[in-house]
Amino acid sequence: MGENEASLPNTSVQGKKMAYQKVNADQRAPGHSQYLDSDDLQAAALDLEWDMEQELEEPGFDRFQLDGAENQNLGNSETGDLDLDSIQPATSPKGRFQRLQEDSGYVSRYPRTTPKNSHCSIFRFSKIFCTLTLLFILGIVIGYYAHTKCPSQDPSPGMSDPHLYQDILKEIKAEDIKKLFRHLIQLSKSEDDTEFAEKLKVQWTSHGLEEVQLFNYSVLLSLPGSSPNTVTLKDSSQCFYPNGQPCDQEPRKDPSQGLLYSYAAYSARGTLEAEVIDVRYGTVEDVSQIRVMKNVTNRIALLKIGKLPLLYKLSLLEKAGFGGILLYVDPCDLPKTTNLSHSPFVVSLNPGGDPSTPGYPSIDGSSRESRSDLTHLLVQPISASLVARLFALPKERDQADTCRPLQLSHDEIRIVTMKVQTVTEYKTLTNVVGYLKGASFPDRYIIVGSHHQSLYGYNGQEWASGTAIITAFIQALMLKVKRGWRPDRTIVLCSWGGTTFGNVGSYEWAEDFKKVLQKNVVAYVSLHNPIKGNSSLHPIASPSLQQLVAEKKDFNCSWKTKCPEANLSSVQMQGDGDFFINHLGTPSVQVVYEDLKALEGPSFLSEALFPVRAAEIEELDPFFNLHETIAKENITFQALVFIVKAAKFWMSDLDGPSLVLELFCFSLTWKLYILIMMSLGVFTL
Repeated sequence: MGENEASLPNTSVQGKKMAYQKVNADQRAPGHSQYLDSDDLQAAALDLEWDMEQELEEPGFDRFQLDGAENQNLGNSETGDLDLDSIQPATSPKGRFQRLQEDSGYVSRYPRTTPKNSHCSIFRFSKIFCTLTLLFILGIVIGYYAHTKCPSQDPSPGMSDPHLYQDILKEIKAEDIKKLFRHLIQLSKSEDDTEFAEKLKVQWTSHGLEEVQLFNYSVLLSLPGSSPNTVTLKDSSQCFYPNGQPCDQEPRKDPSQGLLYSYAAYSARGTLEAEVIDVRYGTVEDVSQIRVMKNVTNRIALLKIGKLPLLYKLSLLEKAGFGGILLYVDPCDLPKTTNLSHSPFVVSLNPGGDPSTPGYPSIDGSSRESRSDLTHLLVQPISASLVARLFALPKERDQADTCRPLQLSHDEIRIVTMKVQTVTEYKTLTNVVGYLKGASFPDRYIIVGSHHQSLYGYNGQEWASGTAIITAFIQALMLKVKRGWRPDRTIVLCSWGGTTFGNVGSYEWAEDFKKVLQKNVVAYVSLHNPIKGNSSLHPIASPSLQQLVAEKKDFNCSWKTKCPEANLSSVQMQGDGDFFINHLGTPSVQVVYEDLKALEGPSFLSEALFPVRAAEIEELDPFFNLHETIAKENITFQALVFIVKAAKFWMSDLDGPSLVLELFCFSLTWKLYILIMMSLGVFTL
């Protein structure tokens, strides 16, 4: 007994040393010693654990106390600076592991790592690898057989039925489109945009479209003044209208001349007398060269349309210091069959929407900003014939049939006075929007858009082509609807107002319903001015839809000529698709008939809006075969076959039950596989 009692203090001291060494080892930062990760050290630490627990259970042991010898031995250790007073042992009479078993909320302050065992690690890795491999193979097998047995997501024979397409296509006829075209021209004689929209609504409803709504917006428009704008030569005091007609002659009342309608919407207003400087196309290189040679402050720039967006070029010229712009289209940039030398045209300086409500819709209660002019520049479009007359330039084409671009010599000085007298007024624009509700996914929208004539300030009639096509499309679809058919997704049919002023109608409507459209729109199909020529069918598509458009190359071409291989372009579309493409990121597609030579010319020429009369459109397409082709190919095949098939597997198209079905039938290999792995505890996210 004496020997045993004498040995107790030594045992206690040794236990204290071993316990402190264990705590000291745990407090070391990883990587401080090459021995911290050794298997022997970790195994020894486990053996010491019980000894430390016994020490902690001794009554009256409140803190770790170190002998002077122990402190000296640890003087050079990295752990010598640790604050050991903060380490408080538990006073419970029970051991640590016993407390863990009885109290689940107890957590060790200094958890110890599990000793490493190479054999166990290899065995565990092999088990996980085999489990992953078996589940992967099982997922492929189940997914394959489940895919063949999954019920169709389309409860009704939707737009994926090829026989249904043939039936719809048979109902779209060139003769019907021609009648609709001429009827719309008669309706456009109304003097109010809302009045015309109401008549169009009645026509769509008469074809069976049950839900048609009118959306009115009060917007700020830039309109021509009471008299035409003018350009006057200082030397001879000769005054000219924008089309080249002398001011001393009585203006012709023929609407095709459009003297009042040759202006730049939202230009600054006033009079400017200054020297004219030719800046060609107004590129960065052109402007830089001119600024080196001449002082351009408050001068008038002679600018060709094309190659770059007009608003970008105007920003360069305004920054350079110019005070006015004379715009024209060089005849050499147009096909030889097109003679627009004497034709006036319109441009819009509005990037989109109502300038007084930027970024939000023009509805009752909206605040208005005072923005009548969108630029400090005086901008006036003029004809190419007036350019040649003002600056004594040679004819555009010589006897050798070689076109000479119009160009003013930098050595010649021409001083002119330009007078811009447009006005700004608040007017009501109306959008006509019809809905054909989908059967499978009614909250997913395919928007088909055209535009109707804005009766304020522009006299062209090319809008009737797109409106006639969309009306014929409604007529063909509703014949099927009356027999019990419904499309998979909701088709939204729109006729926009205010397109010539900067796509004002479509911008205001899209801003009005932006949250819904961002979430639910699948695609936008544009029918903006579909007939610009008769020699080439030119598809334009967003990058995500280019492959779908490329797969449909068997276009029905006109009787007059053979179509070349379909051209694909991701260039920004003109017209009302702008907001959907650039603000909502909606995949969009447009098909236009154009002249081959027009496609070879500079881009962005279409920013110059030359009024096109109905007679000219019928001359391009006398039997309306081109209209029929656009109606069939662009809308039915490309929009309602390819887009629906492409969107059919989009996860955004699926509601709750459909999403579960999609995961099981098509995505079990990956999505369900991940869920199984997480449930087994193999890994966590």
